[in-house]
Amino acid sequence: MGFDINRFQGDVDEELVCPICSGVLEDPLQVCLLIFLMEKVLLVLQAPVCEHAFCKSCITEWITRQPTCPVDRQSVTSAQLRPVPRILRNLLSRLCINCDNAQYGCTRVLKLDSLSNHLEECEHNPKRPLPCEKGCGLVIPKDELKDHNCVKELRALIQTQQQKMNDFQQEITEQRFLINEQKREMQLLKEFMRAMRISNPSMRAIADAMERDEVLRWSNFLQRARVTRWGGMISTPDEVLQRMIRRTLTEMGCPNHILDDLMENCHERRWPPGLSSLETRQNNRRQYENYVCKRVPGKQAVLVLACDNTHMGEDMMVEPGLVMIFAHGIE
Repeated sequence: MGFDINRFQGDVDEELVCPICSGVLEDPLQVCLLIFLMEKVLLVLQAPVCEHAFCKSCITEWITRQPTCPVDRQSVTSAQLRPVPRILRNLLSRLCINCDNAQYGCTRVLKLDSLSNHLEECEHNPKRPLPCEKGCGLVIPKDELKDHNCVKELRALIQTQQQKMNDFQQEITEQRFLINEQKREMQLLKEFMRAMRISNPSMRAIADAMERDEVLRWSNFLQRARVTRWGGMISTPDEVLQRMIRRTLTEMGCPNHILDDLMENCHERRWPPGLSSLETRQNNRRQYENYVCKRVPGKQAVLVLACDNTHMGEDMMVEPGLVMIFAHGIE
């Protein structure tokens, strides 16, 4: 819908008026049709015809109802709408128009291309957002301030936020249900593969490959960690520490078929020869920097998985990997 022609100062050229709404063109588009001209059979030219201009909203709605030009009734599609020429846009921008808020007291007359910027700051705009000065701190349209009730608005805001929180909790519940279902299906698949591996030796290699791929995918998901103080390693963690790390690994999605082995490997009795005693650990300290370590979130512990450390020798690595727990020194 175009601008009301009565808002403009002076005469407005009819070329700047929308034939559909009879207002001054707003966000104008023109219909651009092409005809083919033949000259001496050898030369084909395209010549523009129609080129009638309309407000964008007017012509878009018109074409949805009847795909013809409103002026000359030639067939038109939305693909044939083009921006109007620059000279037409310049003529529009130079028109002088009254502010939208003239009825509320604004006396400004400005160029059409400056109107949108002015409206954002016009002090007479009844919808200009203003902060409530009664204490609630909400931003309210100017024309609603006089009827604004802080208590009522805050209650409504609290109810809205509570509803959003309830919806969020419901979504979390649904997501948890889906995750549990997926875990259950995965567990059933693992049990099936385990049974097949026992009953059918030919399936053993397939099952082993699937389990290796699962560990590798999980490892790629984990964040890298760096140990800054290898001397803080706890070689004999107590049961409390082990339960805490086990619970965290479970929450991290650790594959079930390696969880028990990883937890067994957090104690020096299951460490490889290069780590099995204080003396060997001190002798091999330079090799520690070659470990690829993965973070155990929120804990002073790292995972050193065999799939990430194929470059390490057998004296420094065991399958499926190690859990190293520290008193300090993880970043």
